Amino acid sequence: MSSSTIVEAVRAAGYPDETPLAVGVSTGREEALVFAQGDGLDGVSFGAETVAYAASLAKQFTGACAALLARRGGLDPHAPIAEWMPELPRWRESVRVQHLIHHTAGLPDVWPQMQESGESNWTSHGVLAALAETPHLRSEPGSAYVYTNVGYIVLATIIERIARSSFSEFAKKQLFEPLGLESSLFWTGPSAAPPTAGVVPEPASPAALSAGDGGLWTTVSDLLRWNCSILDDALGITSKMHTPGTLDDGTPLDYAWGVRVFRASGQTVQSHGGHYANATAKLVRLPEHSASFAGLAIDGSVERMVALGSLLQASLIQ
Repeated sequence: MSSSTIVEAVRAAGYPDETPLAVGVSTGREEALVFAQGDGLDGVSFGAETVAYAASLAKQFTGACAALLARRGGLDPHAPIAEWMPELPRWRESVRVQHLIHHTAGLPDVWPQMQESGESNWTSHGVLAALAETPHLRSEPGSAYVYTNVGYIVLATIIERIARSSFSEFAKKQLFEPLGLESSLFWTGPSAAPPTAGVVPEPASPAALSAGDGGLWTTVSDLLRWNCSILDDALGITSKMHTPGTLDDGTPLDYAWGVRVFRASGQTVQSHGGHYANATAKLVRLPEHSASFAGLAIDGSVERMVALGSLLQASLIQ
């Protein structure tokens, strides 16, 4: 892998020269390669240290927090969520923590209900309030995979209640500080972006101010450190994080603890993306090559980020 390979992939993916974008590639054998272009706030160049919104990459960090608690015996993935979520309707007895982790809980989309109650932003409090007034699930827990943000908000809330700490503080103390992710944080408002943000996504409705499913602000440098730490099993949870779930009937899934795990060209790929408004993100690890890459862009095209990820993945696997 060379810097020119990254630039070629960025161009082949279709990114215009002016799009704010940072991409970092690490092979574990030498210093990471980073390509960046475009400007953030006040004309400051967008780069590897620019704090930007990572959207659903947050789920991987939420999964890691849950895995840490499970390793320490504080969280049983097989336990019903009723143990920690007594305010939810009776279906709380049939939804287990593992259903939340693997997107098989059957939780409904509550945004229409939130709007009816006067909510204008997507917040953890609003989601939980709507769930508390939801008498029925979308499907029987464990019967179907349906990717949802709601489940990871509930999961983050359970983590808070076990830890007796805000989710953002727990992630800071258990993930960000130990691993040296100095620019990373979970932000839930009241403003749309933290003071450290180097770029702010276009205003969107609803504003994304929840934690667990999203809320993550970070840099490409921090994401590369995260990848290296997970590949090195610095937290002792790498195996658990990358154990895919199943439906209750045993049907295998590719979704593990906030990260997809699958095979491509005979190699294991650990991957997740993120998208909200005009912010897109991608995080991929190739454990058999001790290689990884991370990308953050102020660009609403999921297709471009997916294409970029596929091109870099192919280059690293060769």
